[in-house]
Amino acid sequence: MGKHSVLAWSMVVALGGFLFGFDTAVISGAEKSVQQFWNLSVFEHGLTISIALIGTVIGSLFGSRPSDSFGRKNTLYFVAIAYLLSSLGTALADNWYVFLAFRFLGGLGVGASSVTAPIYISEVSPADRRGSLVGLFQFNVVLGILVSFLSNYLISQLGDSSWRLMLGVQAVPSVIFLVLIYFIPESPRWLILKKGATEKALAILRVINPLNCDEELVAIKNSGSNNTSIKTAANSIFSGKYKTPVMLAVLFAFFNQVSGINAIIYYAPRIFEMAGLGAHSSLLSTVGVGLINFIFTLIAINFIDKVGRRVLMLIGSVGLIISLFLVAYTFYTGQFNGFAIPVYMMIFIAFFAFSQGAVIWVFISEIFPNEMRAKGQTLGSSTHWIMAAIIAFCFPYLAEKLGGATTFAFFGSMMILQLIFVWRMMPETKGKSLEQIESNLVMH
Repeated sequence: MGKHSVLAWSMVVALGGFLFGFDTAVISGAEKSVQQFWNLSVFEHGLTISIALIGTVIGSLFGSRPSDSFGRKNTLYFVAIAYLLSSLGTALADNWYVFLAFRFLGGLGVGASSVTAPIYISEVSPADRRGSLVGLFQFNVVLGILVSFLSNYLISQLGDSSWRLMLGVQAVPSVIFLVLIYFIPESPRWLILKKGATEKALAILRVINPLNCDEELVAIKNSGSNNTSIKTAANSIFSGKYKTPVMLAVLFAFFNQVSGINAIIYYAPRIFEMAGLGAHSSLLSTVGVGLINFIFTLIAINFIDKVGRRVLMLIGSVGLIISLFLVAYTFYTGQFNGFAIPVYMMIFIAFFAFSQGAVIWVFISEIFPNEMRAKGQTLGSSTHWIMAAIIAFCFPYLAEKLGGATTFAFFGSMMILQLIFVWRMMPETKGKSLEQIESNLVMH
């Protein structure tokens, strides 16, 4: 029963990932129509696309505060409401400023979701299944991206105002998410360390880990008492004590984005048009990108607890280096051969989904101690989103001024550095309890 209960709770919270992916990618199908509808300048158009990312950065920066103060579950209620209002608001907006405000609100939801959902799932998961359960969040992110690409492709054939329906259809999964949150319990680690609600937490731990729930309760309590002053520690994530997890989280999130992944997700149709495909073929190729992302994330989730996080990252880094330099070389020679760029892009997406895509939220949610997990997740998540905003903002300019060859060669070079980082510095966290990982990475 416990096994199925934990899976059910994780699947509900991972719905936040589905909305995260849908909200992030849905704008790619509507962006040209929105630009024409309000006759936006280049600057206004750039702001329209990036305003959600600005909201995401802010949501991720402050995501630890409600998560620690009000609980993981109550924060997820806010996330669901933000998604719902954003989808309805952008679909019904009667002027550009209202549209911006609701896109920004959706971004806040994405940012808070990227902090709270992985924390919650990592805190209710048994050690031997934590990778695949937290991986459900990323699986749902890519499912959301795929569904939004498919939805955009189908709805785009309905006429001039189809962009409103593209954005508004997200209200349906948002309502489902809002209702289902009611049925999940609060995180037992939050209940123990923030509220001192030991009995309530023990009842939840009995469902999660019936054989060792008492030992786990003691370990969680000890992890809190190891810090003479949790409040002092909580205010000093950059103290020497946490330097290893901080360095790992920041570098991991940095490399995630300098792979170029979000440039490809946001601008896939434009990249394919740069490679000589027509607009219709570009939209269809974008659906292919989403499908490959989905399939290889599913494969990775099945391997992450068997072979470990580090092995996936080593394999993925090599694949990313090869595929990115193939794209760069094709742009350099100008010999596109029809579908050469889309094929190399899909190889890139496959290796990204199998490694960075599946591992990032799992790894960052594991490496910080219990009392610092929300702040650590905030650090990793906000680094990820700040880099995403910079890359998404700069990519059109770089692609135009430097060309596709130089831009993708830069991304490839960054992945060589990632390979060195994984090989020399990344620890394996497979099969260890959160408290064991803490004892290995944090200076007591």
